Amino acid sequence: MPAIRIYSKVVVLATAGLLAACAAAPVTGPMKYPSAPNGTTVDRYGSVEVADPYREFEQPTSPVTQAWVAAQNDLARPYLEALPQRAWLKQRLGELWSYERFGIPQVAAGRYFYMRNDGTQDQSVLYVADALDAAPRVLIDPNAASADATIALSQWEPSPDGQVLAYALSDGGSDWNSWHFRQVSDGRELPDSLRYSKFFPVAWAHDGKGVYYSRYPERDGRGDDAGRPDVYFHQLGTPQSADALVYRVTDHATRVPSAEVTRDGRYLIISLFDGYQQNGVDLLDLRLPAANPRPLLSAWDALYTFIGSRDDELYFQTTNGAPLGRVIAVPADDPAPSRWRTVVPESDIALQTATFVGGRFIANYVRDAKSIVRVHGIDGGLVAEVPLPGLGSAAGFAGSKNSTETFFSYMDFLTPAAILRYDVAENAVTPFRKPVVAADFAPYETRQVFYRSKDGTRIPMFVTRARNAPRDGTQPLLLYGYGGFDVSLTPTFRPATLVWLEMGGTYVEANLRGGGEYGEPWHRAGTKLQKQNVFDDFIAAAEFLIAEKYTSAARLVINGRSNGGLLVGAVLTQRPELFGAALPAVGVLDMLRYHTASANARQWSSDYGLAENPDEFAALRAYSPVHNVRAGTCYPPTLVTTADRDDRVVPWHSYKFAAELQRVQRCANPVLIRIETRAGHGAGKPVWMQVDDFADQFGFAAHAIGLDAP
Repeated sequence: MPAIRIYSKVVVLATAGLLAACAAAPVTGPMKYPSAPNGTTVDRYGSVEVADPYREFEQPTSPVTQAWVAAQNDLARPYLEALPQRAWLKQRLGELWSYERFGIPQVAAGRYFYMRNDGTQDQSVLYVADALDAAPRVLIDPNAASADATIALSQWEPSPDGQVLAYALSDGGSDWNSWHFRQVSDGRELPDSLRYSKFFPVAWAHDGKGVYYSRYPERDGRGDDAGRPDVYFHQLGTPQSADALVYRVTDHATRVPSAEVTRDGRYLIISLFDGYQQNGVDLLDLRLPAANPRPLLSAWDALYTFIGSRDDELYFQTTNGAPLGRVIAVPADDPAPSRWRTVVPESDIALQTATFVGGRFIANYVRDAKSIVRVHGIDGGLVAEVPLPGLGSAAGFAGSKNSTETFFSYMDFLTPAAILRYDVAENAVTPFRKPVVAADFAPYETRQVFYRSKDGTRIPMFVTRARNAPRDGTQPLLLYGYGGFDVSLTPTFRPATLVWLEMGGTYVEANLRGGGEYGEPWHRAGTKLQKQNVFDDFIAAAEFLIAEKYTSAARLVINGRSNGGLLVGAVLTQRPELFGAALPAVGVLDMLRYHTASANARQWSSDYGLAENPDEFAALRAYSPVHNVRAGTCYPPTLVTTADRDDRVVPWHSYKFAAELQRVQRCANPVLIRIETRAGHGAGKPVWMQVDDFADQFGFAAHAIGLDAP
């Protein structure tokens, strides 16, 4: 599908757009919203005082908070369930989610481990096959672990010999993991269990007798994520209390270590995380029992991601000297930069991931937000380009230097994720598993367009809609964005997107600055003092879509999650007249206090900055959604969504934002907040809960802009 490059001046809407947006939703009259806390807390940032009347929301067990949450759900639930579009949405979402789907296989000693969902299960199941063509058998089925299917299999790692599986369970959407171990041959559960872990996987010792893992301090019987984890070694068959401390950061308050073992067992690679723009790496020689970790990459001048090794040569993907990314070889015994060797040089497109498989480097790039995969030899020479089924998203390509095969997934907006096998030596792609969805994709098409942001920057955007849809300015349209943390939004299949198309809507995804679509410069252009660029890009996308008659302000819905929830909150407060409805989900919305929630949240400061810094405070205060809600404004219909167990972006962000919007709303457009229970930031959410969530969000949006169910 060829790219269409369209250049046009955007049209800035005036008062007519404001009136259109405020009249968008059919309503019966102003709502009576639950009373929110009205505290007297005032924070001082230099000479500036900022009131925080909703500070009590930061105490989740406070009776005031719990009463407000219950009252908001009591208000939102009947409203959402009565929406005329919701019943069809829920039924159709359930049908579209009911297809057999697969994960990317991981191979260990000839055994193939992969996830599968038969189309009826709330949680996917882990299978193992003893050979590529052998019949698979169930190894871990989390569906029976809880009555509401909210315990999920969050991570898993087979031992190098394929004999034991380490697997992590997450309860109720929490990022906290509990690790367990199971014998692969007979499914026998081992007595070992590990607590106080989140985010990072375990790393098996080469002999399979134990794992290295990052463990947070314990406080009152629970992990304390206000602290910092250390790296421990757990030997199978021993209690966690006997685990040996392997590595601890002692010279820096915010650096977080995680460990990985080279596939030959020679080295422990210790990556130090402290934000999303640079990191460090230390090294432990596992052949020397008395050795101590030593610095390997300690300049903190770029990002370094370990991808493999050959003897004492270690390979890293890095932005050092290469804003678009390159692969370097670092000698373990002499890691001075003068000894580095460039293996895969920087290209003219952004390197997303790289792996070392079968003695070759598989480099996964993005060109204008679409995947391109190239294969390089051990000397860095280009060997081949992996043939992909289309202009979409490829991911995977894991393996070892001795592997002859690897697996990857491919999908786009209209193609469900297929799993493909890649023969490294032959450069041949063959199907492994292909899902079949009970839907007709023929009526729809995706085109890529380009538009200019406020400062003239050229931004790509994908438009998916019916082939025969008119460009008359009347079409209902959902605009999605993210714009942060070096994340590239490449084409992705989602049942919810297909439902929106079947309703007659257009789905648009904008590739904003702050992401990784054009490398580290694109990322940095949407961070800290330049974060407003992200919001300008999104606003310009809306203006372009209106000017080019894809839609109108009254029929344009904006949606984003997490950092994308911040995006929606910020543009909603800056340009409320530009949108017909807003769906900010699990958003970071109080930008002055986001970093106080956890040590993990503070790591986001590499993108956001910190309010304690005067320059960064001014930038944060200028766009923080909670602090930029304006009295006397008619905001479009808005449904804020969050979950009471979200321990990544804590729900008080959404509580504060919804309460302030409700307080000042001057017109009859509804402002509701939907607070899920037994759910977290999104990972591990069972299918039934996702169906309910999207039925509520899309039902609310469709009602607001006058889009009927089929």
